[in-house]
Amino acid sequence: MNSNTLLDLLENNARLSSQDLADILQEDEKEIKQEIKKLEEEKIICGYHTVINYNRALKNEKVMAFIEVDCVPQRHTGYDKTAMKIANYPEIDTMYLLSGDCDFLCLVQGKTMFEVARFVSDKIACVEDVRSTKTLFVLKQYKTSGIIMKDEEPEESSRLVVTP
Repeated sequence: MNSNTLLDLLENNARLSSQDLADILQEDEKEIKQEIKKLEEEKIICGYHTVINYNRALKNEKVMAFIEVDCVPQRHTGYDKTAMKIANYPEIDTMYLLSGDCDFLCLVQGKTMFEVARFVSDKIACVEDVRSTKTLFVLKQYKTSGIIMKDEEPEESSRLVVTP
């Protein structure tokens, strides 16, 4: 069985049943279940998530921000020690080590801009070896996890059609 094909299918639709996957891959359902279990145990499959369009749901009830973090790499551990200190905060949703102007990019979620700002100033900025932070608040999501986020169903335009 090709694990990569199975992973691609699950990544695109985690709601597919093991029977659906078996039919698509032309494999036995029992083998599919065993392979998924193995991939979960090996932490290749790390979770199953729902993609939510926050432009439509929970309007004004959730604030997201990207935090650029610049830090000093440590001898023998590089960025890993500092990264784990920051990543362990529950407010951190996603975190990446980058090349370029900043070292880390963190996605943080909170209820208000003030809450996110306080988290950055009171927690992240105080982590040993952090030199600076830069907060970029998300104003609107257009696409996430490969899915285009639509605000609302298009309404009939009240604008007049202009022709040259």
